[in-house]
Amino acid sequence: MGIGSEENVHGDEQQRSRSYWRWSKQDFFPEKSFENWAAYRSALSHTSARFKDRLLSRSDEATELVELRKQSENNMKRCLNWWDLTWFGFGSVIGAGIFVLTGQEAHDHAGPAIVLSYVASGISAMLSVFCYTEFAVEIPVSGGSFAYLRVELGDLAAFITAGNILLESIVGTAAVARAWTSYFATLLNRHPDSLRIQTNLSDGFNLLDPIAVGVIAISSGIAMTSAKKTSYFNWIASAVNTVVIVFVIVAGFAHAKTSNLKPFLPHGAEGVFKAAAIVYFAYGGFDNIATMAEETKDPSRDIPLGLIGSMSMITVIYCLMALSLSMMQKYTEIDTNAAYSVAFQSVGMHWAKYLVALGALKGMTTVLLVGALGQARYTTHIARAHMIPPWFALVHPKTGTPIYATLLVAISSACIAFFSSLDELSSLLSVSTLFIFMMMAVALLVRRYYVRGTTPRTNLLKLTLFLSIIIASSTATSAYWGGLLRGIIGDWLGYTVTIPLWFLGTLGIAVFLPQEREAKVWGVPLVPWLPSLSIATNLFLMGSLGAKTFIRFIACTALMFIYYIFFGLHATYDMAHQQIKNMPDEEEKNRAPC
Repeated sequence: MGIGSEENVHGDEQQRSRSYWRWSKQDFFPEKSFENWAAYRSALSHTSARFKDRLLSRSDEATELVELRKQSENNMKRCLNWWDLTWFGFGSVIGAGIFVLTGQEAHDHAGPAIVLSYVASGISAMLSVFCYTEFAVEIPVSGGSFAYLRVELGDLAAFITAGNILLESIVGTAAVARAWTSYFATLLNRHPDSLRIQTNLSDGFNLLDPIAVGVIAISSGIAMTSAKKTSYFNWIASAVNTVVIVFVIVAGFAHAKTSNLKPFLPHGAEGVFKAAAIVYFAYGGFDNIATMAEETKDPSRDIPLGLIGSMSMITVIYCLMALSLSMMQKYTEIDTNAAYSVAFQSVGMHWAKYLVALGALKGMTTVLLVGALGQARYTTHIARAHMIPPWFALVHPKTGTPIYATLLVAISSACIAFFSSLDELSSLLSVSTLFIFMMMAVALLVRRYYVRGTTPRTNLLKLTLFLSIIIASSTATSAYWGGLLRGIIGDWLGYTVTIPLWFLGTLGIAVFLPQEREAKVWGVPLVPWLPSLSIATNLFLMGSLGAKTFIRFIACTALMFIYYIFFGLHATYDMAHQQIKNMPDEEEKNRAPC
């Protein structure tokens, strides 16, 4: 054994002997750029060069799978199988959304054709599921989309994604916890705000919610104990929720009237797709499954079964629930706030509203539980890359869970949930989710058609051109659908330009570029068509969210970029170059910037 190997072994032993419960400056800011003020000023003076380095450089699979995991000091436990992942899929997706959004959109936009809205949004969600599945099988680490984008698109794209992941995690958890309190009050036959504390603070912050804080604390506490124990609890809660859903479907069809389906398309195709853009978010949360890859016994088998299997069944369940509601009550009479409860009352089943409230409550409980598990895994890998302090990457030696990362999301969410009604922040969830899914589809195409050191420069330029055409045409289609150009061009004329351009961009990739990499175990079918369609559908749905949402999204992204320039850039630069310094010469050559 050489001297270098002996030093590494000694370093590993020293690392294992350190206490988990520590919080020194070295644990938060171990990089050279933050040793002292002089080092930090020096780092800032090289911001431009470092930014260029990070923009052009790419991570690789070995770094994500092996090197970065060492930052956690202890490994997560491989204890999950496809059965666990399938139920995690149910737990993370089926929440209150299906009970709230179905009635709202059936009444306002789609009518009985709300079932088609769920089909359309389900197809869009499945396209993203395919992309996630291929990446999760090929790069089975806890970082999910953050790790995948670091490999294919680089640090800057991964950083923007990481910021949106953390924003989505924190705000989303707070929103669900506040909704939990409202549904619990409904179950007690009280006003939704009756369990909150009234104060003299400004509107939107004047209803304090200690119950939401308690629910977040309990779900995060369970998630910190172990992934397997969390899975057991999720089985039980999801089983109860499944019983409620089966009741809703069976009872709904038992009282169905086909006359309630007429007219089937009261607002035409436009109403169907407007509703699809909104009910799409009832499918959100499946990306948490990809973060479980590091704790899955056989990722190549279990992840496709868990992800695709659960989402396929969820799509069928959603369509059946939507159809049962539409057949049970005329769409014009559906209550937008309590659709299923009022529908059952209209057929004489007054007691059913409590069962519906219980189902929604159980659904939100599992969303919080699986969310606490998945969000902590995202945060752990983000910290491993030093985008945030690496202290949050530490995994507890006994539980095999990232306790500090779990606490970061839980405490942040609890603070927001306690004070804010989230009316202004909730819309950010939609655009953040769709942005991440769109970036994942782009990364999948880059992965299939570009390999550093192999792909000729002319092919890289072609890929860049065709991707630009796909994204630009999809954005134009979305803007046209939103009404920005209709007054100038007409109702349908714009689509005769934007949609063929999307088709030509995709066809260009299919015809003029060879695939440089094939999926090893499980791959997205019909590449490049399905990933390109995923880009188009996600951008299309983003265009339905309104200008205010994008203003907030841009403002939040600008704040993230400021953080990156002053902290994340220098931390990741030091981290990456320290890894390169420790590599053999031949391996270092292979990691040259693209």
